[in-house]
Amino acid sequence: MILLVGAGLMAKDYVKVLQAQEQDFEVIGRGEESALRFFNDTGVKVQTGGLASFLKNNATKFDSAIVAVGVEQLQASTSLLINSGIKNVLVEKPAGLTIAEIEQLAAETDSLNAKVFVAYNRRFYASVDKALEIIEQDGGVTSFDYELTEWGHVISTVTKADGVKENWFMGNTTHVVDLAFFLGGAPKEISCFTSGSLDWHSRSSIYSGAGISTTGALFSYHGNWSAPGRWSVDVLTNKHRLIFRPMEKLQIQKLGSVALEFVEIDDKLDLDFKPGLYNQVKSFLSGDQKRLCSINEHLEKSVTYTKMAGY
Repeated sequence: MILLVGAGLMAKDYVKVLQAQEQDFEVIGRGEESALRFFNDTGVKVQTGGLASFLKNNATKFDSAIVAVGVEQLQASTSLLINSGIKNVLVEKPAGLTIAEIEQLAAETDSLNAKVFVAYNRRFYASVDKALEIIEQDGGVTSFDYELTEWGHVISTVTKADGVKENWFMGNTTHVVDLAFFLGGAPKEISCFTSGSLDWHSRSSIYSGAGISTTGALFSYHGNWSAPGRWSVDVLTNKHRLIFRPMEKLQIQKLGSVALEFVEIDDKLDLDFKPGLYNQVKSFLSGDQKRLCSINEHLEKSVTYTKMAGY
């Protein structure tokens, strides 16, 4: 049986997927008010009272867990689970608010012989499926670039728990960075530059850098949280430029042409559910780990993320 931790918006997306996959699961939350809203929206009852007290008498019922709580609670919730004997966990990104929390969770995972995966669902987009096919046919990625601009004027008005917005790069922006490195290879060497400051993100707001990946592909990136922009990833092979803009879609530019064409993809699952979530959960529960991000892989990349963010 699966334990779903959390009763917010993301947990509702997971319920939809788990029901479609005919999985047995229970949901644990904290307050009665959020539990009632969850039940009204999903028809699924939420056990209340918090995770720690629930696990004291119920941990042995579950062989897997999905953690979909607020960013500030991710590390503590996952730690509770694996220390209670639930050793197969999918935790929402970024698994911890800071690199110190991610380091602690990775160490616990290793010492308890657990399996913890970080839920970077964009790796499972239909657009990514198609791009991986084309990349393999073309003989690999030769270079890539990506934009990691966030809409600072919108984020500034959003209410979050203490520390969440101050660590926004780790908690949200890593979605686009993870996808870029997943497609083009993890960074082997990287030079990073930051400048600027925002009221809610004091350490940086403008980003630029470049490097070489473990596959030998050169890459560069840019982001400006005080200016217009959007997330995007461009991946180049010897035959094509593959463009994720928006990332749920795939455009292609062929060698010798300036025309951009949308590639036909089978994105029914991305339309019926939160994009990428159905196949991410399917991979996690089936034990197919090849596209999942392990906590140790995430920790290694988080060292780069903190350098990119100026943390």
